[in-house]
Amino acid sequence: MGRTRGDPKIARRIFLGGAAAAVVGAPHVVSRVSVLAALWARLILVAAATCTLMVVPVVHAQPAGKVARIGWFSPYAASDPEFQRGRDIFRMALAELGYVEGQDITIEYRWAGGKAERLPRLAAELVKVKVDVIVAQGGLPSALAAQQATKTIPIVIGGAVDPVGAGLVASLARPGGNITGSTLIPDALLGKQVELLMHVVPKGSRVAVLWNPDNPGNARQLRVAGAVPGLLLDPVGARDAAEIEKAFVTMTERRAAAVMVLLDPTFLTERQRIADLALRNGLPSAYGFRTHADAGGLMAYAASRVELPQMTAFYVARILKGARPADLPVAQPTKFELVINMKTARALGLTIPQTLLLRADEVIQ
Repeated sequence: MGRTRGDPKIARRIFLGGAAAAVVGAPHVVSRVSVLAALWARLILVAAATCTLMVVPVVHAQPAGKVARIGWFSPYAASDPEFQRGRDIFRMALAELGYVEGQDITIEYRWAGGKAERLPRLAAELVKVKVDVIVAQGGLPSALAAQQATKTIPIVIGGAVDPVGAGLVASLARPGGNITGSTLIPDALLGKQVELLMHVVPKGSRVAVLWNPDNPGNARQLRVAGAVPGLLLDPVGARDAAEIEKAFVTMTERRAAAVMVLLDPTFLTERQRIADLALRNGLPSAYGFRTHADAGGLMAYAASRVELPQMTAFYVARILKGARPADLPVAQPTKFELVINMKTARALGLTIPQTLLLRADEVIQ
């Protein structure tokens, strides 16, 4: 499958750092000092944006010579290469920051295999083995499971939607408690998805919105989506593979012209099924994770899949050096990418405007 780059100015926005860059084939290596400085500068900007003075005290750095134990759990399957990639970027970024697995740290991995109901048990297991910090991958469901499992062990969340509204942190600038990390704010992502679909369906068209009623973050996304003008959005819920199949039947019955897929671990696990169903039913599709476009979805506008695990590694390193989660602002990613799958566009009989193709960071041929 061929891939081409769009506007080189946009392509350069994707930050590829150090050993993590090797995972995606980037030609350069950045020192651990530059990675740390760049990420720390982002957190300072978060605090400055809210007019707060950020002081991060060191309270109990790991004793010299001690091997720290990190608990890392994910809603996905260990065999999924996409999430193996994210794990590897995390490990390599940690190594750049001075924490090499097997030398300075050990990592306890837990995978839910696409079964969100397993997450609370996995989080409890990590608490039981007395890890020094927990990494909750996969958005809000993992973050909530970790929060329920412990109020004392530091937790680093990865890409959780609306952590303030979910009760994970007091505010982005001053989280309080034992949780910090990165967040995905859906407003810009959903607005961009609507904008993308308006290039391929008439204004005012009915667009189905696939959402998971069991994911609290999806409720926020639905509210945001409903406020975006331009298209008539029609929510269709699904919690698992069987319900996803039924959801597409409902979409066709309601004469949807396209489908938007919200950010959800189940939908990522079922990304191939969703892409196949959208194509089979003749529905142009837009997503907030680029992995969906790799699987055959039409278009995705998403945070860089390199930047998020790098951010997670940065937080873990800061905590192991003695920083308190309560004092580390929750950060938003700054690197986003637009991916268009032209193979899918041709199969749907769509003409993608040249102006949109030129804006794309990647075009899958």
